[in-house]
Amino acid sequence: MNDNQYHQLVDDVLIRLEEALDDCEVDIDYESAEGILTLIFPNTTKIILNKQPPLHQIWVATKYNGHHFNLEGDKWIDQRTGAEFWSFIDEAASKQAGQPVKLS
Repeated sequence: MNDNQYHQLVDDVLIRLEEALDDCEVDIDYESAEGILTLIFPNTTKIILNKQPPLHQIWVATKYNGHHFNLEGDKWIDQRTGAEFWSFIDEAASKQAGQPVKLS
């Protein structure tokens, strides 16, 4: 994957996530700027996603810990836990919101 492909793929993920947040039944605010997407929960906790271009990764920081996702085939996979990005983000958002959240 070259840099242009990486940026397009990550931008697609972030846009899809923003669209899911707009449709989400749980009131999760978000801010987006320069490759960083911050999810802000009603309890004021945050999940921060950002691009890591030198490594071609997506980094996600939750209230509990950080995760680095690599593209494997057509899925973003957490290099530490093996979790797929969309199932991970559903679980992490649900945990921080204190109620079920479906963003995938």
